[in-house]
Amino acid sequence: VQLQASGGGLVQAGGSLRLSCAASGRTFSTYAVGWFRQAPGKERDFVAGITWSVGRTYYADSVKGRFTIIRDNAKNTVYLQMNSLKPEDTAVYYCAATSAAYGGAIPSLRERYTYWGQGTQVTVSS
Repeated sequence: VQLQASGGGLVQAGGSLRLSCAASGRTFSTYAVGWFRQAPGKERDFVAGITWSVGRTYYADSVKGRFTIIRDNAKNTVYLQMNSLKPEDTAVYYCAATSAAYGGAIPSLRERYTYWGQGTQVTVSS
């Protein structure tokens, strides 16, 4: 599975951005797609995830109510709609995919994702 992330940019606090993660290759084997982010000097943290077939979602507490993850199976693309952005959302955002079901849960540990896209920078100014 190959992943291509896009959609990052510079936005003022309170604004919105939509990130895209386009998947290609053996996408039929994908169980879940997740978005992670990494700020300078910090760990790469889980943001949101979605199961590929059913569309079940899971969010980090820090983005719950502001971010929405959706998938378009026809386009093999997962989107991360980010609203009410805050300066602390500034980071490089990565999408990742896993083929393992992990008992039906959406994994939040980066070690459980096998495939990674390149990052896309999101900068939120105050």
